[in-house]
Amino acid sequence: MTHATADEERIERIEAKLALMEDTVDQLNHELFRQSQLIERQQAQLQALANELRRAAPEGVQFSAREEIPPHY
Repeated sequence: MTHATADEERIERIEAKLALMEDTVDQLNHELFRQSQLIERQQAQLQALANELRRAAPEGVQFSAREEIPPHY
């Protein structure tokens, strides 16, 4: 095996690894974007539920997260 052939094989391996890493980064970016959209939708739904709860509550009643803790805590 000549020095040039060894270098070419090394470069090909490096290029293959780089292509795989680029594909992985693209997949991760896509998944991150998808999860970000999901989180935004869930936050909007949570806000809508909180607003609905406030509207449905009798006048002057305040809700506290402390009141929602089960007694065994």
